[in-house]
Amino acid sequence: MLLHPTLDKLEQMRLHGMARALRDQLTQPEMEQLPFMDRLGLLVDHEEIVRYNKRLRSRLRRARLRQEASMADLDYRRGRNLDRLLMASLSTCDWVRKHHNVIITGPTGVGNPSLSM
Repeated sequence: MLLHPTLDKLEQMRLHGMARALRDQLTQPEMEQLPFMDRLGLLVDHEEIVRYNKRLRSRLRRARLRQEASMADLDYRRGRNLDRLLMASLSTCDWVRKHHNVIITGPTGVGNPSLSM
């Protein structure tokens, strides 16, 4: 196999993730034990992840969010009445895939303690 022309072609076709994954595979001797289709699947999976992450970064940049937020940073103190199980189910975004709505209610500035689906 002519490695450098193959890597150059991958880069020219803008398959940067696949090219990087191929370089990584070449440095790992245990990869030679895998069948061709498994190695190819790993390359394709890596390319998909790279493209997904690139789209996500672009969307986050365009959203111009004023602050970083995370489900892990939620405050579950008693006064807020947040249900951990409900919040965990909301974080999966399954409600979006099912085309359901979520209504968040509560006084302004207190973290909207009431959720209904």
